[in-house]
Amino acid sequence: MRDSLVRDNATALYRQIADRLREEIAAGRFEPSGRLPSESEIGIRFAVSRVTVRLALDRLEAEGLIERRKGKGTFTAGKRVRHPLDRLRSFHESLRLQGLNASMRHLSAGMTVTPPDLTGVFGPRCLEVRRLHLVDGEPVALGRSLLSPDLEGVDWAAAGERPVYAILREVTGQPVVGADVEVKAEAAGAAVAEPLGGTAGMPVLVMIRRSFFADGTCADHAVFHVRPERYSFVLSHRWEG
Repeated sequence: MRDSLVRDNATALYRQIADRLREEIAAGRFEPSGRLPSESEIGIRFAVSRVTVRLALDRLEAEGLIERRKGKGTFTAGKRVRHPLDRLRSFHESLRLQGLNASMRHLSAGMTVTPPDLTGVFGPRCLEVRRLHLVDGEPVALGRSLLSPDLEGVDWAAAGERPVYAILREVTGQPVVGADVEVKAEAAGAAVAEPLGGTAGMPVLVMIRRSFFADGTCADHAVFHVRPERYSFVLSHRWEG
């Protein structure tokens, strides 16, 4: 459906489009992802050229209302995905609960040498599962989970978007009841940057999560490399007195 504009001159057109988009941003129309339609989609909506659309977006960018990300699209400024650290949720579940168009892509699953600090739990070899997390089809995080060899028989490619926690409970009969989480920043190597659509050396947030069963044994050891442009880790405290 096309929106009508007053078509006195080209300058008035781009200003009107900027005004309309500014109002919609303020009203939260583009939540929760913050992503605006493409230049082509905006052009079709208002029946104007891409040059006119770009002039409108230039105006909003100059006002600090939008951010353009090369090859990714245009987003409302400051809109970030939030991952609460005070709740025990899978990475994928946290995205979905924010109303985001979240998906997971299976990358690989296979046995690998267990890190020394986990050999007492998993033995000399453990299962490594790699998944890519996406929002609106755009990669936001690369997840790597180290798990018990008992889960090698799971068809991880067919598991689709089932969280690791749900699969752990199904196979072991035990729920995950807690986790220790560490967050830091680092420069990504090529093996991490490529699936995330970036280049080696790009900055990434790293969440290291060690999850536990009720008996205290390690359920999984997961590392998530996260694109930081629109992702925040949040920890809330409540005073109880």
